[in-house]
Amino acid sequence: MPDVTKVTAGKPNVGGAIYRAPFGSTLPTSTSATLDAAFKELGYASEDGVVNTNSPETENIKAWGGQTVLTVQNSKDDTFAVTLIEALNADVLKAVYGSDNVTGSLSTGITVNVNDAEAEAAAWVFDMIMRDGAAKRIVIPNGKITEIGEITYADNSAVGYAITITALPDEDGNNHYEYMLEAQS
Repeated sequence: MPDVTKVTAGKPNVGGAIYRAPFGSTLPTSTSATLDAAFKELGYASEDGVVNTNSPETENIKAWGGQTVLTVQNSKDDTFAVTLIEALNADVLKAVYGSDNVTGSLSTGITVNVNDAEAEAAAWVFDMIMRDGAAKRIVIPNGKITEIGEITYADNSAVGYAITITALPDEDGNNHYEYMLEAQS
């Protein structure tokens, strides 16, 4: 039987919702596990939130005469799109441009080297609050930024980095993990 109490929205966790750490960092395995110190909080994201695309790409095989007789899966990319809007956050810049390409801090001066270096693999965590305070955590053990949208500098909008993270399989063949837990009283 349908249950309206199971319908939910995903809001960012207060105090931090998007984190990134070097590939190989210790990963959380629950919603309540403390994140490894290597994870850096990336601040605000745009109001569009995080969008996960996880749809198989298939091809229909047809028999002589045009009837579909087999459907095969060619690929199943697992991607996450988000726009990071803390453009003055050095950890955001390191995520977008690569850790080795960003030095300094806002107080001492940030330098960003923009080049064609391949994006580095990283671990990613998205923390959310669902209906009635339930927690949800998405953990990507091996995610790589595979797309960066246009960066607009205008006086009527926040500077943002629209990134797409492709989740690659870990040693168990899983692209990402999802953990959920009802609110604890």
